[in-house]
Amino acid sequence: MKIIEPRPFTFEAGKRAVLLLHAFTGDSADVRMLGRFLQGKNYTVHAPIYRGHGKAPEQLIETNPDMWWEDVLQGYDHLRKLGYTEIAVAGLSLGGALSLKLSYTKPLKGLVAMATPIFFNNEKRLTQAFKMFVTRYKQLRKKDQATIAREVELVMGKAPYTIRQLEPFLDDVRANLEKITLPTLIVQPQRDQLLGLDHAPYIYEHISSENKQLLWYEHSTHVVTVDKEKDRLHEDVFKFLESLNWSDSN
Repeated sequence: MKIIEPRPFTFEAGKRAVLLLHAFTGDSADVRMLGRFLQGKNYTVHAPIYRGHGKAPEQLIETNPDMWWEDVLQGYDHLRKLGYTEIAVAGLSLGGALSLKLSYTKPLKGLVAMATPIFFNNEKRLTQAFKMFVTRYKQLRKKDQATIAREVELVMGKAPYTIRQLEPFLDDVRANLEKITLPTLIVQPQRDQLLGLDHAPYIYEHISSENKQLLWYEHSTHVVTVDKEKDRLHEDVFKFLESLNWSDSN
């Protein structure tokens, strides 16, 4: 089976643009279905891929949140260079945290944060999830068990350094939540196996936005964008985007 490396995507439609940001260890596939849905509703969408993501785990552990943040800024600039002057952002997990940072850094129309961490309080679960990601990556490439075990061990020897760099990044975002004043939709799956359920309410309580919503998804796990309630999510995100004060009507 030939494995196709994921790529960023830009789906152009109307004058309203949305920057879509994926999760840690994820790639643009995390938000592709949401992107296609929004394109069908006449929104232009762009999803970058952060450095190290969508590639071998050995490459991912050589990158860090500063690099990923630069990639988000380049994604924002990509839409601006295409001529889009009004942009909203929607991010999943790490992408949600990056979206929060973007919302007090660049002009935006609105913010959607989905299953977004704001505390670094789950290192053990995150490490376990990272190990599963590495193992699955090796299995898909049809490597034998001995090779998989050896390569997973090598990657996991370096992975803690990369994972722990998320802590100062999240600390910085959390310290700046009060700067967020734009309309915000916060989405939290109730069956989130990676985060605790206290992150979303904390974000909701500490941002300064007057227009803010917190929606719970009873039947969804962490990657809510591809889970059982994805159709509901699509409609909720679309409804939120339609409520924003765009200067040009779609």
